[in-house]
Amino acid sequence: MKITNNQIPLLAITAYSGTGKTTLLKKLIPELFSMGIRCGLIKHSHHNMDIDKPGKDSYELRKAGATQTIVACDQRWALMTETPDNAVNLSGLITQFNPDLIDLVLIEGFKHEPVNKIALFRSSIAKPFEGLIDQYVIALATDDDIELNIPKLDINNPAVIAKFIQTWLNSQKIEKY
Repeated sequence: MKITNNQIPLLAITAYSGTGKTTLLKKLIPELFSMGIRCGLIKHSHHNMDIDKPGKDSYELRKAGATQTIVACDQRWALMTETPDNAVNLSGLITQFNPDLIDLVLIEGFKHEPVNKIALFRSSIAKPFEGLIDQYVIALATDDDIELNIPKLDINNPAVIAKFIQTWLNSQKIEKY
């Protein structure tokens, strides 16, 4: 079953570690913003991560047992939710976004989830190409000479990838209505 959000289109950027997902996203997001596309982002980490710091009030209150903690200032807010007994769930994370604030949720990682994806591939990473492409991959961004039945994008040209995403996003809006 394909994961969807009825209000916000989802697009994953998937690849093996070291291929340049984060590097590409850091260039893509400003390109998309310049096109008027407001992006949300979900980044998957295989490591135990914490955005809070020991000694800070919010950290100490969360460690005291608060299941959810919001830290807020005039410029931003962040919600931290403890999930000790539950694996991270992409469907649940997506519902946290406000559809009035963003036009697209970009997802870094989650390569085995059933969402539309742009796969990244570099043979210099020395990882197999097999297994990277599934039925949800709508394009391949690469610097290699690979022939597939899906669009091939230049992994080193974020402007071209952003234009592809813009066209895809526009097609998603048309399909929705």
